[in-house]
Amino acid sequence: MRTFIPAMLFLAIAITGAGQEKEQEKRRSETVFHPVVHDFTRQDTLRGSITPERAWWDLVFYDLEVKVDIENRSISGSNTVFYKVLEANDHMQIDLQEPMQVTEITQNGKALSYTREGNVFFIDLKDPQSANSVNEILIKFEGTPRVAIRAPWDGGFSWKKDSNGNPFVATSNQGLGASVWWPCKDHMYDEPDSMRMSFAVPEGLTAVGNGRLTAVDEGADGTITYHWEVQNPINNYGVNINIGNYTHFSETFQGEKGQLDCNYYVLEENLEKAKAQFKQVPMMLEAFEYWFGPYPFYEDGFKLVEVPYLGMEHQSSVTYGNHYMNGYMGRDLSGTGWGLKFDFIIIHESGHEWFANNITYSDVADMWIHESFTNYSEGLYIEYHYGKEAGDEYLRGIRRNILNDIPVIGVYDVNQEGSGDMYAKGASMLHTIRQLIDDDKKWRELLRGLNKEFYHATVTTRQIEDYMIEFTGLDLQPVFDQYLRTTMIPTLEYYFQGKYLYFRWIDAVPGFDMPVKVLIDGNETKLRPTTGWNRKRAGENQGRLIVDPDFFVGVFPMLGR
Repeated sequence: MRTFIPAMLFLAIAITGAGQEKEQEKRRSETVFHPVVHDFTRQDTLRGSITPERAWWDLVFYDLEVKVDIENRSISGSNTVFYKVLEANDHMQIDLQEPMQVTEITQNGKALSYTREGNVFFIDLKDPQSANSVNEILIKFEGTPRVAIRAPWDGGFSWKKDSNGNPFVATSNQGLGASVWWPCKDHMYDEPDSMRMSFAVPEGLTAVGNGRLTAVDEGADGTITYHWEVQNPINNYGVNINIGNYTHFSETFQGEKGQLDCNYYVLEENLEKAKAQFKQVPMMLEAFEYWFGPYPFYEDGFKLVEVPYLGMEHQSSVTYGNHYMNGYMGRDLSGTGWGLKFDFIIIHESGHEWFANNITYSDVADMWIHESFTNYSEGLYIEYHYGKEAGDEYLRGIRRNILNDIPVIGVYDVNQEGSGDMYAKGASMLHTIRQLIDDDKKWRELLRGLNKEFYHATVTTRQIEDYMIEFTGLDLQPVFDQYLRTTMIPTLEYYFQGKYLYFRWIDAVPGFDMPVKVLIDGNETKLRPTTGWNRKRAGENQGRLIVDPDFFVGVFPMLGR
């Protein structure tokens, strides 16, 4: 999650006379996407593509050990990478960003040679890498990792203190990459099947990671090591370490797959606030299990961890920094009032457990898969607890945050995400598709089906589109192309003449023929516009035409034709 809060409201325009066509062309020129020129580098390609040095091996397991020197803001440790050989090769890529340093790489006790190219290490393996074998390499590293300037948008380490002067430290690195602080195969297409992490911190502090706490060891050097394990696949950016003067409390949620352990780590000074605010967690789990299916990580439990920044969707270790108040830092992003009925970070970041951590994009260009569905989940949470009209109103309200600056889908193979419109515009697209399905039971089955079909999987936009098209039996491809690949909002242009209504889609991709519900003189009907003029008998009365507001479209009434 990296929430954008721009302000944009698409307004319907009514004009008359000779200025009509000129104004129409002006609007089109303003909404059509003008490509942004990117100056991508070789580092972008090495980071964002499945290079030959990545393609031949598949991640199996990470064993990450990190010692944190808070006073010097430095870390040191090792990562043992277990991998399966898909095709014989002896040249491997591992990522670790500057200024972090690799100090040694070994395999089977033998030191390996390697070369560095920016944020990439190319390793020469000595022993044969036979197809289907499972091997491991040990990477030792150290350094002063990048400091997050504005976490979580600008990632790295956050070195803070709580109100009592105790260290308060956390990581966040979506987009930037986990390799900002630990060596890994830093591309989203490949995940380890499971992971172990051990964090050594000064005595008196607690280090919280992903999954379940398995052991705590006291060191002779005044440190204490916390051992955590996840039993499920985990994406790199979901791995996190949080350090603080934490106190812990827990509860059990009776969910679809049985008892789910819910653990909470908060600053001691905020314990009572947390006990009150975190009552929304069972409400969230109840709503999202209804809509999306079982929580995807029962084996690893659910966790909320207080951090010194806003929050992130770290798998089974969701981080929280919304100051124990409803809304987005006390604000309603929808402007409807419904956004103050829930704590944005608890609901939004937890929604990512289904869309981000269960269903994970394989290229950051497809980040909409995470953010559009999760932004939509906020409305579903409202709907579950306050009714359908409330949820619809919330979803209509968040449209004011849409910019239409660049397309929602980014540039592939260079670690480049698309527009921040992946939040509200993506959610508005999904809400429009729900209207096209016009069957709430089937809509729920679709959402649950996605989480079952792509359980613990990395996916592409094409896979999600194909699944939704096949499941619904609707030709949704023009809809996806319109909202994800252009900056245009499809606009219903219409006029009355005689006893007929004439209408068409403008600002639309070729072949766009999405049906839309409208009211004409108070009577509901469905129009099936295309990009060419269509005609429908409207009767003698020619009153106002009102488009169903749950369709995210513009309206352009042509007057005086």
